[in-house]
Amino acid sequence: MNPDHDSPAGRFRTTRWSVVLLSAQSQASGSQEALAELCRIYWYPIYAFVRRHGSSPEDAQDLTQGFFLHLLDHKALGQVSPLKGKFRSFLVASLQNYLLDKADSAHCLKRGGNLEFVPLDTRLTEDRYRQAPLDYLTAEKIFDARWAMTLLDEAMGRLREECAAQGKTSTFETLKPFLDPINSNAADSYQQVANALQVSVGSVKTLIHRLRKQYASLLREEVARTVGDPGEVDEEIHSLCEALIAAEGQLGP
Repeated sequence: MNPDHDSPAGRFRTTRWSVVLLSAQSQASGSQEALAELCRIYWYPIYAFVRRHGSSPEDAQDLTQGFFLHLLDHKALGQVSPLKGKFRSFLVASLQNYLLDKADSAHCLKRGGNLEFVPLDTRLTEDRYRQAPLDYLTAEKIFDARWAMTLLDEAMGRLREECAAQGKTSTFETLKPFLDPINSNAADSYQQVANALQVSVGSVKTLIHRLRKQYASLLREEVARTVGDPGEVDEEIHSLCEALIAAEGQLGP
């Protein structure tokens, strides 16, 4: 979640998705590794989208693997112009085109081959998918909500690592429920937390405020990496919040 900035993944952390794709198109050194890291982060929204379109769990895994391998092919990337827009929109459009091309399941990448890109645990992946019985939402809406949750998870992971680096892991874990925009009602009372941390209630409120501010900043950074223009960050956050509200907290973990 917090890779060295000299590594391909670290370079992805400091650039927007459009730059990563353009670098991959030109086959710049390290660009494919950065793109692979990006794909590994966002694989689950892709899998859930494919399942929502009627594919069986097995076919959805094949298609997810195949799609990412297709995306990593510099020839495929050469067909797009990722100078503007959102990575989320780009992935959906690319995936829809890919699914049309692969309508014949005989062309799917078969599981267990030596080209597996994202390691998928069949049982755990499908259990996760079945915890979100959102029959009233389209595949696109579910994708957006899953995308939002992925960004939230990434930001939370980075916050956890920053706190750990400061020797504040225990404080983070205790206060984490107050940062969850979906399940915040599960948090203990301020007094219970104050007792656990052996500080005053006022100190607890200050710590929560600081963590929320830090979390919001990290989330904005994550969103900024998925849009083509920094001016689109607020609009993207608003769209993802709407998707989470539409899902009504039923997406599961």
